[in-house]
Amino acid sequence: MKLNLDKQESEFLNKAIAHWEKEELLSAEQAEKLRASTEVKGFDWMRLAQYSFWVALVCGAIAIGSLIISQQVIDWIKGLYYTPDIVIAMGSALLAVAAFYLGTRRERLTPERVFSNEATIFIGVLFTACCIAYLGKTFDDGSGHYSLLFLISVFVYGFLAWRLKSRMIWLFALVSLGSWFGTETGYQTRWAYYFLGMNYPLRFVLFAAVLLAACYLLKNKPFIQYFWDLTYVVALLYLFISLWLLSIFGNFGHLDEWLQVKQISLYYWGIISLAIAGGFTLYGLKNKDAIAREFGITFVLIFIYTKYFEYLWNHIPGTIFFAVLAASFWFIGRRAEKIWNLNT
Repeated sequence: MKLNLDKQESEFLNKAIAHWEKEELLSAEQAEKLRASTEVKGFDWMRLAQYSFWVALVCGAIAIGSLIISQQVIDWIKGLYYTPDIVIAMGSALLAVAAFYLGTRRERLTPERVFSNEATIFIGVLFTACCIAYLGKTFDDGSGHYSLLFLISVFVYGFLAWRLKSRMIWLFALVSLGSWFGTETGYQTRWAYYFLGMNYPLRFVLFAAVLLAACYLLKNKPFIQYFWDLTYVVALLYLFISLWLLSIFGNFGHLDEWLQVKQISLYYWGIISLAIAGGFTLYGLKNKDAIAREFGITFVLIFIYTKYFEYLWNHIPGTIFFAVLAASFWFIGRRAEKIWNLNT
């Protein structure tokens, strides 16, 4: 039975075989035998399956929404208004357990159905969030300290991710961790604009720095290996998105304050952000860290073009503005093409 590959995978494998044959690591007969053992897919059915399941979830949500707006269902929901929160929480918990059980069972029995299995687990994640939210309502003392619900979510999702070996659930644990940090710092300041003199983007730069430090400290620990790459990517997303917002808004906590200053006066935040992105690019190149390198290069370009739009959009003619953009992207494309050809 031949190995079924898509076009890109087939091209990569053929290049690898040609290289090994050239370096005399494979004989001509072995190389030909390897080439003959593969075939190119006629259509990328896996990608279609992935998109189909996500579209199915969205359409299902729309269908539920359409059902809810019918008068009969509205009357039924009104009847549920007096249903105790603890009952809704327990019902959601049972549905979450059922979804997780079904998802893990399907993964064990039909592991090839990757996307339908993930969609089932995703439903379990949603019911878990509903359960935690209604438990919070059940035990709410009126303090408004709902950031504790996000903290509980971190531990619940973290345990489920570890127990079920699910990167998707681990992603929700990391998102919940960031949500807890944002709401907790807001609660501690009674939702003032600043926490220890920092607005939200600057706070999350520090949050991301701590998360990145934890990633590097725990890199070789066995219990984090399965989730390490995902944690690293999420930490970099937190960092660079926060830096990007910081380069635009500076350390202003309110839009009215920001509108009173000229954007050029915030240039130093752009320089800091660009320097950090450049640092990650160099680190990635030096240490062969593809994640750091790609994030660094991507956000170097994002920071540069953001400043280009901020500073020059209203100050130079449109023809020149877009001509410069076209020339810059042409240059980047040419350089990328040259680097790609060197590596092939």
